[in-house]
Amino acid sequence: MTRTAFYSGSFDPPTDGHLDVIARAAFLCDRLVVGIGAHATKAGLFSTDERMAMIHEAAGPAMAKARVKLEAVVFSGLAVAAAQAAGASLILRGLRDATDFDYEMQMAGMNGQMAPQLRTVFLPASPQVRHISATLVRQIAEMGGDVSGFAPPNVVAALRAKFASR
Repeated sequence: MTRTAFYSGSFDPPTDGHLDVIARAAFLCDRLVVGIGAHATKAGLFSTDERMAMIHEAAGPAMAKARVKLEAVVFSGLAVAAAQAAGASLILRGLRDATDFDYEMQMAGMNGQMAPQLRTVFLPASPQVRHISATLVRQIAEMGGDVSGFAPPNVVAALRAKFASR
């Protein structure tokens, strides 16, 4: 039986923090579906196709080595509905701090009521990535700062290219 986990976020851009959660997922599932949230009213820095490609390039080799099938999907509705559509039994959520915990506990409760067959698993961030947020990575890159300590090389290159063209 294949255990499928669903990990959602904007991933705009994917960071080392996101990759930390993805790597930890390898111990919990046989198939990981990364759900990239898309909102019609909110344009991201990167298109959903670009984010999908960056995630596959950065995380694909490690997941293949761990024998975990990595997939990425784009969704625009409820994450819990996207997890159900993906056939997941687990929803994975990364926690950086107590603020994340409080918010994620509320979400887990709501999701649990809407889809009782799904279980939420919290994965605490590793100390070396606990401070990383995609918003801060975008802001630093936009101002010409070095984000190589916060994102994988392919994402760093994509950020440089994106802001060099502006």
